[in-house]
Amino acid sequence: MSASTKPIGIYYEHPEWFKPLFAELDRRGLPYEKIDAAHHLFNPSETESRYALVVNRMSSSAYLRGHGQGIFHTAGFATHLERLGVRIINGTVATSIETNKARQLSLFASLGLKYPKSFVVNHTSRIADAAQQLQFPIVVKVNIGGSGAGIIRFDTLEGVQAAVEAGQIDLGIDQTALVQEYVTPRGGNIHRVETLNGKFLYAMKVYTTGESFNLCPAEICQIPEEQSAEFCLTEAPKKGIQVEAFTPPAAVIEAVERIVAAAKIDVGGIEYLIDDRNGDVLFYDINALSNFVADAINVVGFDPYARFVDYLETQLPAGSAATSVHAETAAAV
Repeated sequence: MSASTKPIGIYYEHPEWFKPLFAELDRRGLPYEKIDAAHHLFNPSETESRYALVVNRMSSSAYLRGHGQGIFHTAGFATHLERLGVRIINGTVATSIETNKARQLSLFASLGLKYPKSFVVNHTSRIADAAQQLQFPIVVKVNIGGSGAGIIRFDTLEGVQAAVEAGQIDLGIDQTALVQEYVTPRGGNIHRVETLNGKFLYAMKVYTTGESFNLCPAEICQIPEEQSAEFCLTEAPKKGIQVEAFTPPAAVIEAVERIVAAAKIDVGGIEYLIDDRNGDVLFYDINALSNFVADAINVVGFDPYARFVDYLETQLPAGSAATSVHAETAAAV
């Protein structure tokens, strides 16, 4: 297959999140194939990929939909594509950070940025040891999270010890978790900053009550009881949660751009809050999976998917087809 006829591969798992991306690609007539990340195979001996460009949209919350195998498979597939010289949007480095909260904290530390005080454990027997060195309340967060799943709040050490002894804490699919101080966000809001091509794209304030952990990927938020664990921060406007666009301070934008540069994230969101106790800016989540906010034109004033596809067109190799009827496949490689 010549470079001029190769499609863009959209490697994704969630059945709904990327419909706006497909619609924008269709509108432009760009050739693409849907790649089912949950039911995938590839040949590591191949010497050429069928794709001109691959967009990695694998979700860390896939295990909630019975697709956890896709999280681990993605690392090998991305490595394979990079070996072949295929441009992959959010490649191996971004994937390794998206799927590992412990790595995220190490990245924050390496950049001199603050985050909620935390310890990393690989066995429930060490949770109480970590908790004793933190200020309560605390949360236990699974290392590979998503949609706010696998997060438990404790107000006392006795509560931690009782839960451990009763076998009530699951450390998740890699049996690793953060034990972290729970921080009340100043003003009752958390902040998400979206980036594209390493630069600030837009930011949102999301107003919370700070009691529930079912928001994705902003854990410190309250949502109605009837919402499922798959509810995502980017859907907040459709769910009646107050969201507003804003421009963060220049120092925060600069810090966010340093984060995405270090994480080699082509498109993604960084979340932070203001510690109500002392006004510190605390970063707490790195998301290489960006769905963009729902109702974006009304919330932020433009369509981020259009800008994303503008960017994808700049990343296509020279000679790639600019327009064509798109192809579609479930998992062929």
